[in-house]
Amino acid sequence: MIPHSPLEDPANAAHAWGRFRRIMRWMMATTVALVVVAISVLYRSNGMVSVHLYIATALGIGFTMLLASALMGLVFLSSGTGHDDSIIDPLEDELNR
Repeated sequence: MIPHSPLEDPANAAHAWGRFRRIMRWMMATTVALVVVAISVLYRSNGMVSVHLYIATALGIGFTMLLASALMGLVFLSSGTGHDDSIIDPLEDELNR
């Protein structure tokens, strides 16, 4: 029988997703601040080179930071709620030998 995930309980799921959204809000603010700092440092060192350089830098840093924080947030959500422990491990018998 497949064990039930703690995320199947609506109260646990609401708490976990609320925590995930809170983490993502903080990471969005951090990302915006980092992009502003990176663009200002780039402007100070190079001057006005091309607007495309600044757009590409902002999008590259922003996308990378938000993707990494979303994936790490999902890892924390899965681990923190006990969802990872509610799986059936087919290799469990081999590991216990």
